[in-house]
Amino acid sequence: MDAAVVRLGACPQIEVVACSAWHETSPIGGPPGQARFLNGAALLETSLTPHELLARLLQIEDRLGRCRAERWGPRTIDLDLLLYDELVLKSSSLEVPHPRLAYRRFVLEPAAEVAGAMLHPTIHWSISRLLEHLGATMPYVAITGPIAAGKSHLAERLVAELAGRLIAERPNWARLDAFYTNPSGHGWKTELEFLDQRGRLLAADAAVWSEQQWAISDFWFDQSAAFAKAWLPDEQYQAFLEPYERLRQTVARPRLVVQLDVPVEELLIRIRQRGRDCERHLTTEPLERIRQAVVDRVGRPDSGPVLHVGSGDHETVLAEALAAVRGME
Repeated sequence: MDAAVVRLGACPQIEVVACSAWHETSPIGGPPGQARFLNGAALLETSLTPHELLARLLQIEDRLGRCRAERWGPRTIDLDLLLYDELVLKSSSLEVPHPRLAYRRFVLEPAAEVAGAMLHPTIHWSISRLLEHLGATMPYVAITGPIAAGKSHLAERLVAELAGRLIAERPNWARLDAFYTNPSGHGWKTELEFLDQRGRLLAADAAVWSEQQWAISDFWFDQSAAFAKAWLPDEQYQAFLEPYERLRQTVARPRLVVQLDVPVEELLIRIRQRGRDCERHLTTEPLERIRQAVVDRVGRPDSGPVLHVGSGDHETVLAEALAAVRGME
């Protein structure tokens, strides 16, 4: 790592402005039995473009003996580009900001030493605020996504892996059947019932919270606003926001939101496979409205750190979520 910093500084287009201490941390994800890792962060000034800088980082890795054997496995050196001013970039070879920056304690701690005031350009929080968030919130993860995205399945798997506590919705299936059959006639009451239940389950003074045990909910309180936006006419939606905002001030905020974003075609297949009678009326159009409303709500700055997980098999999704949780510890 020292050699990597020296090589960065030797590049005429790069100035190493500051370098953090090296932090020894436990391995996150990957194969079992790995030794502990060292992590650090450097603040650079450069005239290189992001892709040129990435090429230089990869070149330094190669010269220092980097060997890519398996994901999250042991490696001699691993140089990531975390932020580049406030640029948002996503290409086949590079994503900036780094997609896991916002919730990895082993990244945020050294990064805060050298660039605490730098802003995460999509969350709009500083590095220091992201780090403070990990200490200011209860160990709680909320899972969100459209209907049939796999929220309950993932929540149950995480609880089993973490020996955690499950916070699960208990839908009124008869109410949902009437709602899906006639959304305009039953939407207002149904959305208020869900809002009330979520507020009670996530009340900040509830007995479910513990500093020593992870809590996992198969819903996110803020998805109430997303689903209401998708189902209710605008006048009702505006009225809905009043009790929603009031309750929002009384519930525990998650340390991390896990967003399951599954294509509508896959959602319809899953809905047919699970065979719930109340969901027989669901079609592509309302499912896409819900999916987009959740995406929009998750993208708001007040959502905090979010792990975005696309369509994938259950084991891959679980591995991503579990690594994110472990990275916050």
